[in-house]
Formats: sequence, structure tokens, C-alpha cells
Amino acid sequence: MLQHVEPARTTVVDLEYYDKLLLAIAGSLALGAGIGLLTPVALSTGVAGGSILASVFVYDAMFRSPPIPRETVHRAMAAIVWHVFLTVTLVSALA
Repeated sequence: MLQHVEPARTTVVDLEYYDKLLLAIAGSLALGAGIGLLTPVALSTGVAGGSILASVFVYDAMFRSPPIPRETVHRAMAAIVWHVFLTVTLVSALA
């Protein structure tokens, strides 16, 4: 006898890990822009702060738990390149 099967429902709770990371990145940028628009903080400063917060989520998605398994050496090199890029970007923005 055939049984009735309920269709799968997708809710916000059912989002995958990387979908949540994308939302966190967008939310960080929106938060920074909101702070820049709604407070005495300059818009560019608010967006820069949101970008720094978003970079934490990008780092997590790319290096701590990438969707594709990577070799340890490549992960270490990619992490080094990421930190150098982030440092150069912050130094040039503050100079």
C-alpha cells in the first residue's frame, strides 16, 4: 500500500551553513551602512567597520571550513595570502 509523503518544507531554520554565512556577510555590511547613516559616524567608516566584520565570515567560509576539501599546504598558503591582503588593505586605508 502506498503511503502519503509530505513535501519537504524549507524555512529559515533549514538554511545550510553557507547560506547562513552569506546572510551574515550581507547583514554585516548592512549593519555598517546603517550605523553610518543613522549615527554621527561617517558612512565610509560604518561601511569599513561592516566590511571588517564581514571579512571574518568570508575567512571562515574560505579557510576554516571550505565547501571543497583542500590540501593542508594550500589552505595554509591561502590563509597567509588572506592575512597579507587584509593587512595591506587596512594599512592603506588608514594611511
